Amino acid sequence: MVQSPPRATPLLEARNLSRKDQSGGTSLLHPTDFTLHAGQQVAVTGTSGSGKSVLLRALALLDAPDSGEVLWQGKPISGDLIPGFRTCVSYVSQRPGLVEWTVEDNLRLPFTLKALKGRGFDRQIAVALLAEAGKPPSFLEKAASDLSGGEAQVLAMVRVLQLAPQVMLLDEPTSALDPESVTAVEKLVAHWFAQGAGRRAYIWVSHDLDQAQRMSSTHLTMHQGSLAVG
Repeated sequence: MVQSPPRATPLLEARNLSRKDQSGGTSLLHPTDFTLHAGQQVAVTGTSGSGKSVLLRALALLDAPDSGEVLWQGKPISGDLIPGFRTCVSYVSQRPGLVEWTVEDNLRLPFTLKALKGRGFDRQIAVALLAEAGKPPSFLEKAASDLSGGEAQVLAMVRVLQLAPQVMLLDEPTSALDPESVTAVEKLVAHWFAQGAGRRAYIWVSHDLDQAQRMSSTHLTMHQGSLAVG
């Protein structure tokens, strides 16, 4: 009997992961098992309040789960391991947090973190990423306070992508953007994924079914805190 070779260890895994509201009475995320392998492009859709963002924030360890654990490449992540985990697994929200300096200042900011000690800002990488989004090098000199919503999200994406993460957790990053900015953000993610040569993966939470189909190879849905195949 010929046996199939074992599948590689997932990049990201959730085991029995759950979350409740602050009172502890309402389940926001029912106990969930989930695996994300290298090369996967996963979209998660569902109605507002269905638990999409709750799932993503729990996977990013931004909110502590009430049960279960998150594993990175087969190893549980907690405590002192979380900062290093976040250099490999990047969460992008709908509303980017920027500082009131220039675009370049915002791009330099992550390299001041202890977890990125030994790494430095590379202007050439930043310029190349901005070019993918249709922005010229002079965009680096713009004041962050003068950016449109779409430009701010492009900056947020470039700030993450310059770190070359292995996994992206995208929490409706284009939901409030104009069509041109949506295209720019999608192009940035597609470029990052293609450069990974099958070693990268992402989860894209979206309310847009067309985008979910366009940007994923696997479609999942959330309904009242439960995850299912779309």
